Amino acid sequence: MKKAAAGSGPVIIKKYANRRLYNTETSSYITLDHLAAMTREGRDFKVVDAKTDEDITHNVLTQIIMEEEARGASMLPVNFLRQLISLYGDSMQAMVPGYLEASMDSFRRNQEQFKSAVEGAFANSPFAEIAKRNMAMFEAAAEAFKPGAAAGAAPAARPAATAEAGDDVAALKAELARLQDKIEKLGK
Repeated sequence: MKKAAAGSGPVIIKKYANRRLYNTETSSYITLDHLAAMTREGRDFKVVDAKTDEDITHNVLTQIIMEEEARGASMLPVNFLRQLISLYGDSMQAMVPGYLEASMDSFRRNQEQFKSAVEGAFANSPFAEIAKRNMAMFEAAAEAFKPGAAAGAAPAARPAATAEAGDDVAALKAELARLQDKIEKLGK
C-alpha cells in the first residue's frame, strides 16, 4: 500500500526467542505472511533479534522464500538452485549478489514496460470497439430468443454486422501489426 517515508527509515521488526515477530510500527505481533505482504507492497523493513539486536533480515527473507516454495509456488528451478549452491565458496561468490540484484531489477523494469505497452495498446483501440459491438450483438441475440420477441428482428441486424465484421478484421490485423512492432522494440 504505502512505502515507508524517506526520512523515517525501515520498519523495525523484532524476532523473539519464541519465534514471534513484533512490528514496532504497529505495536503488534505479525507472521511471515505479513512480512511477505509488506515486501510485495514495497515496504522497507529490518528484522532484528530482540535479544542481541543482530540484523537477521536476510535469514527471515530466505525463510519466507522457503515457505512459498514449500506451498507449491515454485519459482526457483532445481537447476538454478544447484548452480547457486555450487557458487558458495567459489571465487565468483562475491559477484553473484550484485549480478542477481541487477538481473532482477532489469526483469522488473521489463515487466513494467511490457505491462504499460499492453495496457496502452488496448486503450481506445479497435479491440474496445469490437467488445462493445460483440456485446450489442449478444444482447440482440438474447432478445431474439425471449418469448414474445418479433421473429424478423434478428435477421435485420445481420447485414450491418457482416459489414462491420469485415472492417473489424482489417482493424484487428492493423492493431496486431502495431503490437508486434511494440513487442519487438521492447525486446531490443
